[in-house]
Amino acid sequence: MSKPGATGITRIIKATRYSWLGFKAAFKFEAAFRQELIFCIVMLPVALVYAKNGIELVLLIGSLFLVLIVELLNSAIETVVDRFGGEIHDLSGRAKDIASAAVFLSLANVVMIWGIILSPQFLK
Repeated sequence: MSKPGATGITRIIKATRYSWLGFKAAFKFEAAFRQELIFCIVMLPVALVYAKNGIELVLLIGSLFLVLIVELLNSAIETVVDRFGGEIHDLSGRAKDIASAAVFLSLANVVMIWGIILSPQFLK
């Protein structure tokens, strides 16, 4: 049984609007998202210049997008945890730490992918 609501193109339009609102909220309230977005914007032209083929380009750009995706999820988790109380709780801290670890791994993924793809060009 599905929940009632918009269907078809109306649902797509509403979902797009909610996504845009999410981007705006992340940009406004999350310094880490702004920093990572700037990093991605700076690195995008580097990927376009140094990728030798489509697969390299997808890996370079995809790893940057993954950082933004994981940061959005991390910010969402932190927001929900903060919403349900200001008291310190072990589970709240654990949820935030685990989400932060996911961001760290996505950044390590960028370093690994970019290093493997670009190091041969710079270590000639």
